[in-house]
Amino acid sequence: MTTKKILLSAAIAAATTFQCFSWGQKGHDTVCFIAENHLTPAAKEAAESLLGGKSIVYYANWLDNASHTPEYAYSKTWHYKNIDADETFENAKLLETGDVVRAIREQAKILYSKDASQEQKSLALKMLVHLVGDIHQPMHMGHRSDLGGNRWMIKYFNAPKNLHSIWDSSLPESAHKWSYTEWQQQIDRATPEEEAEIIAEGTPEKWGKECYLIASDIYNTTPEDSKLSYDYIAKWTTVIEQQFLRGGLRLADLLNSILDPHYVGANKIVEK
Repeated sequence: MTTKKILLSAAIAAATTFQCFSWGQKGHDTVCFIAENHLTPAAKEAAESLLGGKSIVYYANWLDNASHTPEYAYSKTWHYKNIDADETFENAKLLETGDVVRAIREQAKILYSKDASQEQKSLALKMLVHLVGDIHQPMHMGHRSDLGGNRWMIKYFNAPKNLHSIWDSSLPESAHKWSYTEWQQQIDRATPEEEAEIIAEGTPEKWGKECYLIASDIYNTTPEDSKLSYDYIAKWTTVIEQQFLRGGLRLADLLNSILDPHYVGANKIVEK
């Protein structure tokens, strides 16, 4: 086997192993920090109480690691919803082990439940702050046949990579070399009217369908074996910024709706 084929095989193997990772640490931290800046004082206090005094940003990436431990292995498929090219968002085959759309709804209900223990609510919150980021990563609505883009091989600045990993970290890092706080400072600038429009889509089903349509466009414009460089970064940077902001504002609206009894938002998951 040639060196080139060995490297390609290693890349595919690594992609398969880490199928459920999303946005990379920077992306999840950014989504959570945007959300934290939009929590009401009551919601922020309640969230930190459930998290032992820590912020939601502290747990932004917790579930990526936890899902690979025996205790939380049941949540491995909760990070994505795979939809093949011959399916639609509505009729895609559902995994018995769950997906990101159903997981967000289920964990939100636990966090809101009067009957759930503090321990159960704490776990639900740790999961939610990550999963809402996941559902805004387009490749988490990718094809089942290629593991959400993990087997869709391309070249990024002549280096062999897969489409999923490009969207996880390569594109965000190429777009802006910012810390998560700088990401928030630069993109969290929507007007009240723009924010209201973003959070008006108040269910995980709508978020997932929206992201699925973006993923379809990505597949159509990024054939296998594509050679990607600066023009690809320029084309998709605004979409990455948009998805980070959408994820952060919607996470804030969801947590405010659950944790602040006086908050009136757009979220449709829980009914007060």
